[in-house]
Amino acid sequence: MKRCFVMALAAACASTCALQAQAANPNPLSAEVKRAYTQVKSNLLKAAENMPEENYSFKPTPDVRTFGQIIAHVADAQTRMCSAVQGQPKSGSAASRTSKADLVAALQASIADCDAAYDSLTDATISQMINLGRAQRSKLGVLVGNTTHANETYGYLAVYLRLKGLVPPSSEGR
Repeated sequence: MKRCFVMALAAACASTCALQAQAANPNPLSAEVKRAYTQVKSNLLKAAENMPEENYSFKPTPDVRTFGQIIAHVADAQTRMCSAVQGQPKSGSAASRTSKADLVAALQASIADCDAAYDSLTDATISQMINLGRAQRSKLGVLVGNTTHANETYGYLAVYLRLKGLVPPSSEGR
């Protein structure tokens, strides 16, 4: 009897803790998606800021993009995906820019678009379908795809930084 009482008390405590956690964060799924993006956006921006202007035209081999072209690519992709989640699709114009200042500004603008998209996401809206032109995708799918793409792109940028003798932001302080 005593053992059943202890087990029931433990279950009640666990339920109370779970309810309090849910009340503290009513959108745990969308919060996880935003948390993942927050980490990579910081790395992207720091990488763009840390690379000297003269190295924005650097590419390790003739058949790959320059550092600046990669920044432009991720900025335009983020603008496209995150504005679509907001219901106001637009195209970026970073691909036509070449200076560090212009490309960092384009990246910052794309991050602002994405911050608004991730902030608007709730657990109730993650399954809403949106049109990306070629396909219908859920808001969650688009934003997870954006985070995945941003992480992949950051990986390329980290290699370019290393080739120029710079420490990637995710490795600073190690």
